[in-house]
Amino acid sequence: MITLENVHKKYSNDVAIGPVSISIPAGGITALVGPNGAGKSTLLTMVGRLMGIDEGTISISGFDVASTASKDLAKIVSILRQENHFVTRLTVRQLVGFGRFPHSKGRLSAADELIVSRSIDFLDLGALEARYLDELSGGQRQRAYVAMVLAQDTEYVLLDEPLNNLDMAHSVQMMAHLRRAAEELGRTIVIVLHDINFAGHYADHICAVKHGKVVEFGTPAEIMRDDVLTRVFETPVTVIDGPRGPLAVYY
Repeated sequence: MITLENVHKKYSNDVAIGPVSISIPAGGITALVGPNGAGKSTLLTMVGRLMGIDEGTISISGFDVASTASKDLAKIVSILRQENHFVTRLTVRQLVGFGRFPHSKGRLSAADELIVSRSIDFLDLGALEARYLDELSGGQRQRAYVAMVLAQDTEYVLLDEPLNNLDMAHSVQMMAHLRRAAEELGRTIVIVLHDINFAGHYADHICAVKHGKVVEFGTPAEIMRDDVLTRVFETPVTVIDGPRGPLAVYY
């Protein structure tokens, strides 16, 4: 479980996150949704300790994020931010191998190599593992970064807008991979999404953030409602019955 208790982060007199108190259950996918600038990515980076907090506490599986040693925290939670730009020219396999650093310290064992191979295969990258990242399409490159995070072999995985710059087909493919990771690998995935319909279809829980605060939290059935989504996104939303579940229509 990921627990935030009275978490605050203040940028200025007008911009702040919090107070946020919420428990995100272990297992499955929890989607963070909300308007642009709501604080979704900031919350995620604070949970992953890439940004400090001014007040409150954040714990993951009972470990205090602020006080747990980095080498130990890296074996509990992994995070992928939006900005993924390696200056060094790397192959897919080399990139995914970086995910093993908390365990190998840069010296990959046979067991590490096996986990790297499994992560590459899980994201259907076997045919591309010797290719350089700059030779890949955007969708292929994004899968490689997610494979790197999975190779870290943590129970908790934090993903900041992994569908960014992906077309519809690659977005569906990515969400299907993440759904499998949650179900088959037992990962707890917390993901920032812009598309509420992806959240409604693939997530187990949806956390709606607005003005730096959590304003709604529940199952897709509880969140995918006209009144809730209209209130969160401040635009008229109608939820209709789609062929595979509820769909939000904006107008």
